[in-house]
Amino acid sequence: MSLSPMHITVCICTFKRPEMLQRLLITLEGQQTDGKFSYSAVVVDNDANRSALETIALFQKYHTLPVTYLVEPEQNIARARNKAVDNATGDFIAFIDDDEFPENRWLLQMVNILEGSGAAGVLGPVRPHFEKGCPKWIIKSGLCDRKSHATGTIMRSADTRTGNVLISREIFKDTRNRFDPAFGRSGGEDVRFFEYVMQKGHTFLWSNEALVYETVPHERWSASFYLRRAVRKGGVSGSVIRKRGFSFRHLAFALAAFCVYATTLPFAVLAGKHFCIKCLVKTAYHLAWLSGFFGHVQIALKDDQ
Repeated sequence: MSLSPMHITVCICTFKRPEMLQRLLITLEGQQTDGKFSYSAVVVDNDANRSALETIALFQKYHTLPVTYLVEPEQNIARARNKAVDNATGDFIAFIDDDEFPENRWLLQMVNILEGSGAAGVLGPVRPHFEKGCPKWIIKSGLCDRKSHATGTIMRSADTRTGNVLISREIFKDTRNRFDPAFGRSGGEDVRFFEYVMQKGHTFLWSNEALVYETVPHERWSASFYLRRAVRKGGVSGSVIRKRGFSFRHLAFALAAFCVYATTLPFAVLAGKHFCIKCLVKTAYHLAWLSGFFGHVQIALKDDQ
């Protein structure tokens, strides 16, 4: 008697992005499985007004991918992720953001890495997808680029996120292994989750072939977007380090980095707008980190969707 293939629930949390959600679902339906697994999707609408409902209804009418639609009325990404987890089925849970879309072997690449590894999950790269008309300085700046690793790399918690990950559902059988709502508006709930479960001994690997793309829409074509995001992330990160206890190593690094970027700023103008904005964003991040470390967070809530 043959065993049934494993099942993966793809969890998607969405907030007022119906067009991007539609593209994600259509792309997701075309995943290659090589007969190794089946999959379905759980979509959690984090908008109390159910802005994703029409998109889901239309998709369900014309497509065969099983999709469960849920609503988390409180705007909090951690609560939305937890609701998705609590309604997932099968052996593994995958997370992908609503402004992303995967290549057709995305899940298969992660399953291949996970097989026989003993790891609790696999993460993969997120590369920017620039929409037509995107300013060249944004593309050249590298502000939308994310760190990548060699396939098989054992991940550190600082390099984790939920924009592209496959996790064993066994982890979530312990109800303490959830995303912390305290970080659901500020951001960072995903890193805190991975840090927590890694401390329990769970290991996560990297698959550089499990590729997804993140759309860079018109709303992200201004320097102010990246500056506000840097100030929020820096302030929250510095505040978290302070609350955990004094860390001279982190403080020294942030101070040194701030000095380097601030000193470079006057000369960065000569290298072009892309380099100038990048230095300005880095300077803002480390200055906000220092401010957060000493107890003042300028932007605490996430408004840079």
